[in-house]
Amino acid sequence: MFKEFKAFIMRGNVLDLAVGIIIGAAFGKIVSSFVSDILTPVISIGAGKVDFSNLFLALNGEHYATLEEAKKAGVATINYGLFMNVVLDFLIVAFAIFLIVRIANRMKKEEVPPPPNSKECPECLSTIPSKARKCAHCGSPQAA
Repeated sequence: MFKEFKAFIMRGNVLDLAVGIIIGAAFGKIVSSFVSDILTPVISIGAGKVDFSNLFLALNGEHYATLEEAKKAGVATINYGLFMNVVLDFLIVAFAIFLIVRIANRMKKEEVPPPPNSKECPECLSTIPSKARKCAHCGSPQAA
């Protein structure tokens, strides 16, 4: 059973998948940091200095200055600002993956094989040049 497991793990696509997941997790952390530390503050300046991470609705009806204050008070909250950050993360990751796949598809264009240089004589089944008008082996005329 160990040999089968080892053979399964060592298959190329399983290793590729593992590497992809690890790189994806690291990339996700980079994107999360980009959204929360760079993009969100820039957007919040344009939106009237709103901090997305502190956009929430306290379900007890009272007002709290920050989400941290509401959590310290033990109040249930709907954290739509944090949700907006996660949506931005997702959109950026999805767009980045789209660009990567698009570039990979462009690089992977199928090469069109050149037209064949030879054809088969219908009479003697010998291989002759495609531009030949007569078969060199049997002398039969060839259609163009």
